[in-house]
Amino acid sequence: MPHIGNKRYAVVSCHVERPLDDRTWRLFAALQERRPGGFAIAALLRPPDLAAGEPEGRWVERAHEAAARGPLGHHTHFGGVSQARPVGPGAVERVRREALWLRAQGLDPLFFCGGAWYLDPDVADALAELGYADCTATAFRPAYLPAGAPRVALDEPAWLRLPTGRRLLELPTTHSLGMLVRAALRPGALAEPLVHAYFHDTDLLDNRRRRALELGLRLLGRRRRPSDLTAVALKVEPSELDFGTAYAR
Repeated sequence: MPHIGNKRYAVVSCHVERPLDDRTWRLFAALQERRPGGFAIAALLRPPDLAAGEPEGRWVERAHEAAARGPLGHHTHFGGVSQARPVGPGAVERVRREALWLRAQGLDPLFFCGGAWYLDPDVADALAELGYADCTATAFRPAYLPAGAPRVALDEPAWLRLPTGRRLLELPTTHSLGMLVRAALRPGALAEPLVHAYFHDTDLLDNRRRRALELGLRLLGRRRRPSDLTAVALKVEPSELDFGTAYAR
């Protein structure tokens, strides 16, 4: 079990997939500013698809705004704007290209999450080389994934030993929005050493989901010590395991 002191922490991240949509961005920025439950929400942003004509100037401006409000991360849609998982070769090249572009814009994301929870050994090795901590592993199997779709299954932080000898710090995502609300309302739930709840920026467009998220975060902040991904990455002392041990289908 990872050691993070005597406290049981919780962190929150958002997969920001529509940072160029004005309404979606306003709602997310306001939520980050309010910090419900005391959480500095990490923005895991999908970089603009320049080949598809997404404007980079406004994206860069908004990314810097998000970085001033909380931890910043890199969220790749391997197949383009609307295709999260890879549809062919080139996943590693896309991650590297996006990471170099982000750094050229004066941004320094510390975290990564693969679209539709995609992570393979080659992508993991690229992340370790880039110095990222990863949040792609999940403690649950997303219902929309087809049978046999590869993913990394973990319910607590770990150093993943990769075939090349590199190590990748994994801070798995443990709760979706619905899972968070249900667990926060049940005494005795939220037993994980680190709760990492996530949501999508598009969840904020639905009034009911937005209210449920804020309720869930307020309840979580009462049940766990609010923290953020950057602080936890510095505090956690996880065990090690081989990447293949966590790689599931």
